[in-house]
Amino acid sequence: MHEIIEQLAEKRAAARLGGGTSRIEAQHAKGKLTARERLELLLDAGSFEEWDMFVEHRCTDFGMAEQKVPGDGVVTGHGTINGRLVFAFSQDFTVFGGSLSEAHAEKICKVMDHALRAGAPVIGLNDSGGARIQEGVASLGGYAEVFQRNVLASGVIPQISLIMGPCAGGAVYSPAMTDFILMVKDSSYMFVTGPEVVKTVTHEEVTAEELGGAVTHTTRSGVADLAFENDVEALMITRRLVGFLPSSNREKPPAVPTEDPADRADASLDTLVPDNPNTPYDIKELLFKVVDEQDFFELQPDQAKNIVIGFGRMEGHPVGIVANQPLVLAGCLDIKSSIKAARFVRFCDAFNIPIVTFVDVPGFLPGTSQEYGGIIKHGAKLLYAYAEATVPKITLITRKAYGGAYDVMASKHLRGDVNFAWPSAEIAVMGPKGAVEIIFRKEAGDPQTIAERTEEYRKKFANPFIAGHRGYIDDVIQPRETRRRICRSLKVLRDKRLENPWRKHGNMPL
Repeated sequence: MHEIIEQLAEKRAAARLGGGTSRIEAQHAKGKLTARERLELLLDAGSFEEWDMFVEHRCTDFGMAEQKVPGDGVVTGHGTINGRLVFAFSQDFTVFGGSLSEAHAEKICKVMDHALRAGAPVIGLNDSGGARIQEGVASLGGYAEVFQRNVLASGVIPQISLIMGPCAGGAVYSPAMTDFILMVKDSSYMFVTGPEVVKTVTHEEVTAEELGGAVTHTTRSGVADLAFENDVEALMITRRLVGFLPSSNREKPPAVPTEDPADRADASLDTLVPDNPNTPYDIKELLFKVVDEQDFFELQPDQAKNIVIGFGRMEGHPVGIVANQPLVLAGCLDIKSSIKAARFVRFCDAFNIPIVTFVDVPGFLPGTSQEYGGIIKHGAKLLYAYAEATVPKITLITRKAYGGAYDVMASKHLRGDVNFAWPSAEIAVMGPKGAVEIIFRKEAGDPQTIAERTEEYRKKFANPFIAGHRGYIDDVIQPRETRRRICRSLKVLRDKRLENPWRKHGNMPL
């Protein structure tokens, strides 16, 4: 018995050492933590329970029979984050470059299967050179097994991917199907084909960082949600993100105690919207002043900046926030902002997170590039997401809500539960000047008449009261009372029940 215990200790030590001291030092030299160090920071101290520590690959070709490392390049198991159960896998770049083998994939699939059964989030720490070439199609099959589980888990349990090293080829599609992707600057990248292949096929000269680095994917492509300076920051923010999410679609998001009064008024909001309707203002000022303790967790802050998305809490309960940003493109909806907001709305709806929408939108962005890029279909994604959502939906129009964009942004017509407007709200088919130039086009040559007609149109239609008369706006509220009115509405809707007609699934305009 003593001999077996010693053997167990030796095997555990070998597994914990991964690819060996020299490769661990090389990992540290790049400013990267090892797979196990990452899990220690991500999870509560002492909570990690490792599974499959002794799993080894089964490949015998190309000299692989003599190269076996316990764990086979990925550390898997479960632990807690702030006392709540999560499952996790962390790829170990020091073992065969973190490459995915059949056994490696089986370990990942096992924790994903258990996460689904237990109703707990799954977090993947990706740091891999891709499929293990020596195993050929077996490693490709392993990827597909992981992909299948990503799809089955979608909308059932939260899935979070941290890209903390290379992630290329088929490996990128698993993170792409998860709910959130977080990257580390200068040490992680994602692309379908690397710079060498790009150069061979298209003759483009590009670095790995330019092609698929953290900055690229958080500013240009929109593939990733957030980028961080180092591993530690990424892991700490992941812990914070998990705090806003329920463990599964069968639960409500976790509430936390707050000392911020629900009826807190903020007089500064009365002057947030400028008197000149063409002067921009920062919608984030409103968001920070409305949520609990000014704690707003923004997602995709550097991409499609004309719309703001993220999580906050109201009376301790998490909410998803979508807001037009007048500082960028006057808050117009375009292709990228529609996609960004639509995916976020669908996530919130899948996981029982109420949606609070702040509207200041003059319309959809005009132009050939938008039309040729499919703004009609992409804009419809946001419309579809709001219309399909059955969670509590609170909408506040701060200033402009023109045309089809008024409809799209969680209007009463898309089953908005409570729709408020500030006195400064302008709800109309289009802006006064544009409307008058169409209605009175025969008088377009007379500037004075057009100016008079514009003012007449503004007084009659560019206000919240016409919509209020029809019941499309439930109340026109004082800006300073915004937090109180939203908190009250959310409380009323906390046990809301609404079901869509039975169907296998809808046909969203993808």
